[in-house]
Amino acid sequence: MRAIIYCRVSTDKETQETSLARQKHELMELATNNHLTVSCCIQEQESGYKIDRDGIFQLLDLFSDGEADCLLIQDETRLGRGNTKIALFHQLHKLNIPIYTSYHDGKLELSEADSMVLQIVGIVEEYQRKIHNAKIKRGIQRAIKNGYNPSNNLSNQDKAPGRERKTFPIEEVVRLRENNLTFEEIATTLNGLGYSVSKATVHRRYQEFQNT
Repeated sequence: MRAIIYCRVSTDKETQETSLARQKHELMELATNNHLTVSCCIQEQESGYKIDRDGIFQLLDLFSDGEADCLLIQDETRLGRGNTKIALFHQLHKLNIPIYTSYHDGKLELSEADSMVLQIVGIVEEYQRKIHNAKIKRGIQRAIKNGYNPSNNLSNQDKAPGRERKTFPIEEVVRLRENNLTFEEIATTLNGLGYSVSKATVHRRYQEFQNT
């Protein structure tokens, strides 16, 4: 697996530069011991309570773009503290990114309290998503009841059925999928945007896109 090393200290004092070097050295050893290939090493001097950090945005972008598969940190406090730590744990979990720490000499073991908070956050987010999708569905139903025909927005509506592949924004499908929407919910959303497409078609096109 390809790993990103993330090192952080809270101040820009010269004495902290030694800590950064020590963190990097420990994590390079951790990568070697776990047969991981280090693709990037990010070091920064920022408060752990601050979420607006260049290094954090960089590593999240790399993971989102599929440039790396796991994260290496000295311990969980290097990633963040307080609510910032929980938010980043949650985001990395959604991206299916495992975390390794030199403190645990392997995969991170979350505390019972952190695990409980993450579970609650996940449940809340799931219900927020369901509420959002329910609003979209109700809006579509009201529009259709009032005479709106989503198929009027299709670019190939004048062609015989089956003549052309249905056109819809695959980038939007990928974005919604990354936000953990199901293919049925994505199809519902696309229909609300005027793209008459089934769940099966969305799933098939997504798989084709992933394999290209």
